[in-house]
Amino acid sequence: MEGHVPLQRRRRQGVTDYRARKKVISSKVPLLVVRVSNKNVSAQFVRPQVNGDIVLASAHSRQLRKFGWRGSLNSTPASYLLGTLAGRGALSKGVKEAIVYNGLAPFVSGARVSAFVKGVVDAGIKVPVGEEVLPSGDRISGRSIADFAAKLAAEDKDSYSRRFSGLLKGGFRPEEYPQEFEKTKAAIVGSKK
Repeated sequence: MEGHVPLQRRRRQGVTDYRARKKVISSKVPLLVVRVSNKNVSAQFVRPQVNGDIVLASAHSRQLRKFGWRGSLNSTPASYLLGTLAGRGALSKGVKEAIVYNGLAPFVSGARVSAFVKGVVDAGIKVPVGEEVLPSGDRISGRSIADFAAKLAAEDKDSYSRRFSGLLKGGFRPEEYPQEFEKTKAAIVGSKK
């Protein structure tokens, strides 16, 4: 079959798989689009239409500051918290289920997008995803970051200062991630979204 390119190879080439896209779009289930940048995470629940997508709900990691979050805005814990916030917002707008649509970006097991999806699922939105691809509780809560930071601080203060300079400048010690996570999660869950 000349011209036929297997799906995996098409993804590596950065080519859209239009059959898969058509199947997802024609399902009539809202799409969950997540984007991670060097500084932030943003997401939208969209309903595809012929004349343009309709945004049902959206969230941006800067919103976490309103709930007291002092950590990084694009970390795994921030992604989970934003997923929880976005999921609660989408539920309030009548969204009950969604399909993750990342375009050509790969869905990496245990990464920030999967942490976001875990937050959305925990908020009550039904998203077809296997538990095996979601990050562990230690990664979500920031425990792994806190443990690494404590170890690095004990072994090499200069590396610790360089690696966490942005957080330290803001007055936040990375060893505090688990406590900060729990405090912010409680504020999000207690909000009227």
